[in-house]
Amino acid sequence: MSAPRRAAVLGSPIAHSLSPVLHRAAYAELGLDHWSYDRFEVDEAALPGFIEGLDASWAGLSLTMPLKRAIIPLLDEVSATAASVEAVNTVVFTEDGRRVGDNTDIPGMVAALRERGVDKVESAAVLGAGATASSALAALAVVCAGPVTAYVRSPERAAEMRGWGERLGVDVITADWADAAAALSAPLVIATTPAGATDAVTGSVPEAPGILFDVLYEPWPTRLATAWSAHGGAVVGGLDLLVHQALLQVEQMTGRVPAPLAAMRQAGEAALASR
Repeated sequence: MSAPRRAAVLGSPIAHSLSPVLHRAAYAELGLDHWSYDRFEVDEAALPGFIEGLDASWAGLSLTMPLKRAIIPLLDEVSATAASVEAVNTVVFTEDGRRVGDNTDIPGMVAALRERGVDKVESAAVLGAGATASSALAALAVVCAGPVTAYVRSPERAAEMRGWGERLGVDVITADWADAAAALSAPLVIATTPAGATDAVTGSVPEAPGILFDVLYEPWPTRLATAWSAHGGAVVGGLDLLVHQALLQVEQMTGRVPAPLAAMRQAGEAALASR
């Protein structure tokens, strides 16, 4: 019988996380009966103690807010992808006990877009300027050939987004949130804002919209996603992102490639439908 292997998602708040559903579905599909995946309420103050208390049965961790930056000083190695946005959402514990951090949100975004046929766009717009927005810019460094306009609420946020653009090699133009309706005419719109933040612009969806990537998965669909679909536009949702970033985590933690995308998505859809 194989020795038990453990993984979990950490964050605060964490009760809403779909990560256990997705990872456990992958383990079941892969026949990894000796693997378990849990969730733990851990804030920044408790993180160092939690990490130090892990034994050799642990294979990896998923990290959500507010831990994606707090984990970095506790790691032995950080991938170039994670370093580019100063955010780690994945930790893998190697056989020799090293802690290796990565960011699967960025390749997860790229994979979710490519699944819908989006390999390259000439320009894009980003709504919001939080942590997810920097990951969106990193993904756009791969799929966007031209400028990215970021719609933000303050001069400070605007400066941050321009700084991320310079760091990531993306031509970022900033605009005031009051003009966010103008974003909807871009070939690709990535909404990184909290629930309800884009409701006011739903009446401005163009007659022939491009692609909307709304990173929310609950509540879903958002009003913006609903309006977008009603006009015939393609919509990529937060569950698409969640599944693709989790799939990459499963592959890194278990070493099993490819992870079962269809089974993970089906489990996620069923969990959301039951809430």
